[in-house]
Amino acid sequence: MEENKSNDQCVITIIVANNGPLKVKGNLEIKLASGEIVTKEGTTGFCRCGASENKPFCDGAHRKIEFIG
Repeated sequence: MEENKSNDQCVITIIVANNGPLKVKGNLEIKLASGEIVTKEGTTGFCRCGASENKPFCDGAHRKIEFIG
């Protein structure tokens, strides 16, 4: 007997980069604090260091501040 699989099912992969961002792989719909909804496909980096000028997204600032975590 075959299982019915919904097209809405997908795999989201989350990688914690050493001394870097949280990398999320998949098709994302992100609701920002402002209420704006942003869609992203592929890999999206989320800031973990707190220094990004483009929060919640990573802009590479972790390298400049030598973030460890």
